[in-house]
Amino acid sequence: MSVLIKPIITEKVTADSELNNRYGFVVATTANKVEIKKAVEATYGVTVEKVRTMNYGPERKTRFTKTGIQHGKTNAIKKAIVQVAEGDTIDFYSNL
Repeated sequence: MSVLIKPIITEKVTADSELNNRYGFVVATTANKVEIKKAVEATYGVTVEKVRTMNYGPERKTRFTKTGIQHGKTNAIKKAIVQVAEGDTIDFYSNL
């Protein structure tokens, strides 16, 4: 099981990466901060100074249809904001 699932590429995270050297990732829900730090350092070859994590629970929806009530939910995810050392950068667009 890999710790890093995918990078977060939104306007807010991209602006934060340009100003403060912080990058966002969607990570495995069982990963802790030490595992996230080691995975980012090994994958991108940068020095990680700080890791912040956020747990997002599933979003639940109920629909009323002709055939009855349908219940559904999205998956729970965990996000990590990683601050790298001054001078280090991560280029997500290099291997497109």
